[in-house]
Amino acid sequence: QVQLVESGGGLVQAGESLRLSCAASGSIIRINDMGWYRQAPGKQRELVAHITSGGSTNYVDSVKGRFTISRDNARNTVYLQMNSLKPEDSAVYYCRVEAVLSTHTLVSWGQGTQVTVSS
Repeated sequence: QVQLVESGGGLVQAGESLRLSCAASGSIIRINDMGWYRQAPGKQRELVAHITSGGSTNYVDSVKGRFTISRDNARNTVYLQMNSLKPEDSAVYYCRVEAVLSTHTLVSWGQGTQVTVSS
């Protein structure tokens, strides 16, 4: 089993910054891809940012230049630095982790953390 603990959400004003963290624990041999998704009320969950085990990243167009995804492999943790936040960034943010265990690979989701950006 893999446990994911997210932190860092909150209420900020437009233009401010937040940093999300997602720490994975359990019987993990290694972690492959890691990512952040978000879901706003009435909308589908969308990929925000993705990082491979080798450090390659990609972002949804709406956050390019403002958000940065990174990872600390020693801590099995993925981060999302969000700068110049906009009201349209408001959503519940979820981390997604693909972890290699002893017998299989498991995709796990965090519990979600609320990000609210006021105008």
